Amino acid sequence: MSATRAVILAAAQNKWLKERASRYSFVRRSVSRFMPGETLDDAIAAAHQLRSRALGTAFTHLGENIAEASEAEGVVAHYLQVLERIRAETLPTEISVKPTQLGLDLSENLCEQNLRRLAAEDPGRTLWIDMESSPYVESTLRLYRRVRADHPNCGVCLQAYLHRTPRDIEALLPLKPSIRLVKGAYRELPEIAAQQKSEIDSRYLELARALLTSQTSGNVQRAILATHDPRLLEQITTFAAQQGMGRQQVEVQMLYGIQRALQEKLAGEGWKSSVLVAYGTHWYAWFMRRLAERPANLWLVFRNIAAG
Repeated sequence: MSATRAVILAAAQNKWLKERASRYSFVRRSVSRFMPGETLDDAIAAAHQLRSRALGTAFTHLGENIAEASEAEGVVAHYLQVLERIRAETLPTEISVKPTQLGLDLSENLCEQNLRRLAAEDPGRTLWIDMESSPYVESTLRLYRRVRADHPNCGVCLQAYLHRTPRDIEALLPLKPSIRLVKGAYRELPEIAAQQKSEIDSRYLELARALLTSQTSGNVQRAILATHDPRLLEQITTFAAQQGMGRQQVEVQMLYGIQRALQEKLAGEGWKSSVLVAYGTHWYAWFMRRLAERPANLWLVFRNIAAG
């Protein structure tokens, strides 16, 4: 792991910085690069705009590690409102939720009940379960297996940099899972996760190819390849073409505001493309992880400091 990335990830966990970051206008301007706003209305407006460019969307309401059951109930109520809105506006938008935002720190059973409520609300729309840091992987996969047994519209996110991920994918195949593959953005020890970009990229490509192959054979219901890396995407799309896969069989996802030109290029070429749209007031840790994924984004912060 680079020294810059390590420092940024450490800052993401700093409570003192978290409490003060939102006070500075240059930070808020920087955050706006990666999210359309803090409200559901902002996210809905972005989804309409992206659909006009042939881009699908998934919403995630920022927040994690809630401390009260009532907070989890509030999160569920919000996502039920989201589902109602996107149905009313005929958007193909999906939702992506963090288990700790639904009460996992309080009770695995509570979190499961909340996931089931959301999955049952709209059976025709995929509910994505986000993956958080390594201490939560085992419990999150347990939750996924239990909820997926009754709700086939449930999918899970896996992180390529974790050493365990190839085994986790293999163990999930009997379920015919839906999997969103990301590189991984949390600060993890070397014995838990790969640290060097070259190794992470190699693992990502290997797992992406395996998921596409499993999707073609019917062992994976749906694979989403979530990366902003142009070189990896070129390798993935080349592999898909060589295997005779149709472009709508390969689903690529990126974050709002990152690689916008590439997003539109892929969609224009016919590859199935979507954007993860984050919104909400609890953006600090999420924003810092975005900077750590690509430390060059720090220049955005510096430009906003210079702009006053």
